[in-house]
Amino acid sequence: MQSHPIGIFDSGYGGLTVFKSIAAKLPQYDYIYLGDNARAPYGNRSFETVHEYTLEAVEWFFKMGCPLVILACNTASAKALRTIQIKDLQKFGPEKRVLGVIRPTAEVIGDYTKSRSVGVLGTIGTIRSESYKTEINKFYPDIHVYQQACPMWVHMIENGEHETESADLLVKKYLDELMAASADIDTVLLACTHYPLLINSIRKHLPENIAIVSQGDIVADSLADYLHRHPELESKISHSGNMRFYTTDNSIDFDAHGSQFFGRPVKSEEVDL
Repeated sequence: MQSHPIGIFDSGYGGLTVFKSIAAKLPQYDYIYLGDNARAPYGNRSFETVHEYTLEAVEWFFKMGCPLVILACNTASAKALRTIQIKDLQKFGPEKRVLGVIRPTAEVIGDYTKSRSVGVLGTIGTIRSESYKTEINKFYPDIHVYQQACPMWVHMIENGEHETESADLLVKKYLDELMAASADIDTVLLACTHYPLLINSIRKHLPENIAIVSQGDIVADSLADYLHRHPELESKISHSGNMRFYTTDNSIDFDAHGSQFFGRPVKSEEVDL
């Protein structure tokens, strides 16, 4: 039987934190993960470049038999998803689907905040896109959104430097800047799938009463609900519980770093887009 897996895409390793939650929630499906490590990070790239790279990945997933692709990358979700959904999907057929991680998070963030003041930590690209502010206010017009770009966090994590003293100082710097924006912030959203690897340092530098929200479980719950509401799509996905990993860069390097994000060993193959 031909495999029709769910595709999960990220510019590098970060999407593995989302994939980890999805695989735990929905282990029955087949999955393909692709990290575009050769061109990562996406955070500082233009809208046009992120769209180009993301669309190339989406086309690759469709050629691999995926009826559904999850952009487990906040920058790709912010800069490319809407254009792909509105314009590009038409040429692939109406049965294909591409989903992101911003909307599912925005839909439930109101459940975490009592003060109605939320801080968002993300890459420069995600923050400049204003995607979280726009989406959150669609669902919760009463929530005040304070955003903080965190340059170098992704680079620091992907280079294995996230547990160093210099990394801790860099975490404190941006958290201090975020909290200086408003004393009412009671919820901080990690709007980058890499940032859960900094959770210990982030927790240390925030008041205990502040909720820290990461996206993995939220996206997994949203996907489960989406497939329940779309049985015509769910029936097209193969149910063998298989997982395959691909990278556009060195597979040995991907396997070594990827296990930190996925929580267990990964074995990848190299691919050209």
